[in-house]
Amino acid sequence: MKYSFKNDYSEGAHPRILDALTKHNLTQQSGYGLDEYSLQAAKFIMEKFDAPNAAVHLVSGGTQANLTVISAFLRPHESVVAAHIGHIFTNESGAIEATGHKIHSVQTIDGKLRPADIQNVMNEHQNIPHQLKQRLVYISNSTETGTIYSKQELQELYEFCKSKNLILFMDGARLGHALTAETNDVTFAEVAKFTDAFYLGGTKNGALIGEAIIINNPALQDEFEFHLKQKGALLAKGRLLGIQFQELMRNNLYFELADHANRQAMKIKAAFSEIGCDFLSETFTNQIFPVLNAKQIELLSENFDFYIWKKINNEKSAIRLITSWATTDETVAGFINEIKKLK
Repeated sequence: MKYSFKNDYSEGAHPRILDALTKHNLTQQSGYGLDEYSLQAAKFIMEKFDAPNAAVHLVSGGTQANLTVISAFLRPHESVVAAHIGHIFTNESGAIEATGHKIHSVQTIDGKLRPADIQNVMNEHQNIPHQLKQRLVYISNSTETGTIYSKQELQELYEFCKSKNLILFMDGARLGHALTAETNDVTFAEVAKFTDAFYLGGTKNGALIGEAIIINNPALQDEFEFHLKQKGALLAKGRLLGIQFQELMRNNLYFELADHANRQAMKIKAAFSEIGCDFLSETFTNQIFPVLNAKQIELLSENFDFYIWKKINNEKSAIRLITSWATTDETVAGFINEIKKLK
């Protein structure tokens, strides 16, 4: 069987999570996120991000988090600005549009939005009330091409949004990998300080399922539970999510797992660099995008699965490789041996 580098959720869950789920299986708890595990998980998250006034809500998946947050924050005539590779624009089957909100996509070279990008969209929509009103800016950290926001970039984006009465929402499906990247200079507290809301992804970092929505802006917190219920996101057995996030946040497990995935990816990145490969983007997270010719791709695909991400020219394409919390040293060593044969 081929080893898959297609994603970071091919494995089940970290053993500590499975142990915790089993340990507390027969303990009766309140439903709908009022169980002691969910409440404790929320406290852990607020402490980690130094956000004592945040509201934390646990949901099952990333698309559910995105559509619930965005549809809750926007009025019917308001729209979203996102990078052209943003997950909500390319990989969520029109979930945001299905709630009645248009997404304005912006072409970027590295998957990151900048104030000028957003201003350009706003400049094209001045004919109020005949055109949509831009109200929310959606970013991913790390982005869909593995890049991350610096503190300066995030702060400038947030301050721009505040000056334009825009909501800044961060998709954090791989936020753990962004914050543990060797080039990251954004602190945990600054994530909360420079966003109106974000979510912390569990599905792609050791959990069975689950994302934690953190709403920092008090003006956006009121009655959010109604939106969760309407979108089918308010689980009766909220304990399933609470136990997982309680365990992930305990003793820094969540960030240790993300750091492991990043380090494994950097070993692979170094091996490709040694044989002279270029990369689609310069990344320091668990996603890498080496550019290979057709023969090299064919040879690697004999024993490993991955996505051919983007055609560069008639001879070469960029592939996407993603490591996970469970990627072993032995697997990486075996893959590096195959990479050396491509030279």
